[in-house]
Amino acid sequence: METHHTPPDPAPPASLPEIIDRVLQAAEVELTDIRTILHSFGRASFTPVLLLPAIAVATPLSGIPLFSSLMGIFIAIVSAQMLARRKYLWLPDFILSRQINGAKLTAAFTRIRSVAVWVDTHTAKRFRLLSRRPLVFVPQLICLVSGLMMPLLEFVPFSSSVAGIGVAILALGMLARDGVVIVLGLLPYAGVGWLILRVL
Repeated sequence: METHHTPPDPAPPASLPEIIDRVLQAAEVELTDIRTILHSFGRASFTPVLLLPAIAVATPLSGIPLFSSLMGIFIAIVSAQMLARRKYLWLPDFILSRQINGAKLTAAFTRIRSVAVWVDTHTAKRFRLLSRRPLVFVPQLICLVSGLMMPLLEFVPFSSSVAGIGVAILALGMLARDGVVIVLGLLPYAGVGWLILRVL
């Protein structure tokens, strides 16, 4: 009797360059979608999935109409579930089915891969208290707020990309369990808060 074995899920990406490589592999077609990209992540934890839209919105892909808004919603949904300590990630079909041109995706993520490799070599498990509960709720909450703001920033040039960079830094710090990176990710937001207080 012939038996069919379901291929095992791939191991989840454990670093920023590996996340980018998975995206590039999924982009080797004319059109791909977010469901296919996430499937290449295997049973990934929430943090690698959070990095995906944050990186995407920090690339020239943010120039696609409504792309930043979609990625902001993506970031907000993932961050909210991280705060709620859900065991399994849920994403709505309108996000999972979003199609992206493979050539544009490849161009955007290839451009930042060398930077990702450099950043990855400079992360380490430092001040891990900041990447654990209860303190880790701070970057998670900031990511949630950043995601919610992105649809409002859609028509302000480069603003969504700046927010995406902030989320990416925070997510990278959580992925690498590097408290120094988390603190660096908090600095831009602290500056914004200080400016708001000065205005008030």
